[in-house]
Amino acid sequence: MTETEISQPSGDARAARKSKTVLLASPRGFCAGVDRAIQIVEESIRLYGTPVYVRHEIVHNRHVVNRLTEMGAVFVEELDECPDDRPVVFSAHGVPKSVPKAAQARNLTFLDATCPLVSKVHVEAERHHKEGRHILLIGHEGHPEVIGTMGQLEPGEITLIETEDDARSFQTDEPDNLALVTQTTLSVDDTSHLISILQQRFPTLALPYKEDICYATTNRQAAVKTIAGSADLLLVIGSVTSSNSKRLVEVGLKAGAKKAFLVSSADSIDWSLVDRARTIGLSAGASAPEYLMDGVLAALRSRYNIDVREIKVTEENVVFRLPRQLLPPRDAKKPAA
Repeated sequence: MTETEISQPSGDARAARKSKTVLLASPRGFCAGVDRAIQIVEESIRLYGTPVYVRHEIVHNRHVVNRLTEMGAVFVEELDECPDDRPVVFSAHGVPKSVPKAAQARNLTFLDATCPLVSKVHVEAERHHKEGRHILLIGHEGHPEVIGTMGQLEPGEITLIETEDDARSFQTDEPDNLALVTQTTLSVDDTSHLISILQQRFPTLALPYKEDICYATTNRQAAVKTIAGSADLLLVIGSVTSSNSKRLVEVGLKAGAKKAFLVSSADSIDWSLVDRARTIGLSAGASAPEYLMDGVLAALRSRYNIDVREIKVTEENVVFRLPRQLLPPRDAKKPAA
């Protein structure tokens, strides 16, 4: 872990203002899957022109969606809202198999922005199914990622485990023929607890080769845990529809933050809470752009003398490739004759 102090501007007007310590969690904000999904929409607009349709919010952040809308993206909930002559992008959360099948039946041009780590869960579920196992999915009912994962197989082949009661009450005639997958954006600690219950009941439960919870979720939760115990107030920038952002708030409270709240931007901050806090923790969910964090820091600077300390738990250098349709042809890389 490293700590970096960021110097603040000085001036006589600052002397009368309250001083605050700000602990800035790192990593925070965009992950590789979110960055890739946004690039897919942007590059699709560049390649195909406007409008480009997007099934469901590309990521769960209204600021991102609004910016892409201004660029020419049209967001819809169902494929039948898309015309036949325009391309459609599937969101980073993944979609049931029926969606690309329906797009193919209509000869639609479509691009799949599903996060590769979500796709890995889909592949795991199919592999277990082919090997004759019933699949247990730890996740939140109604979340697009859960809908997409359950939609990889026929109804009844996957059972959703959302709570401790679900884990304890699940019954099966084949207790030695079960496999487990999880939603990628869950709390690491809560998921471990549910897995422990299931393993106690079903010792032969087949687990993922690697943890399904994505590296970015794990890293952001670890960074929040590191700063939470020192924070009078923890603010997490993210959307109320963002699972990974809401988990950061929960993780922060469990790790010792006196108070923790989800805020969409600087405009939604309760400044009376900030005023009473001496040390403020800041983080951002994986679908929150960094400029929102910049806005929160600017708003803090406009009100207080702040000492910003970035607390870094790890470096991230993961990059996911764009779909083949959006990559330049090989000939474009060859030198001109």
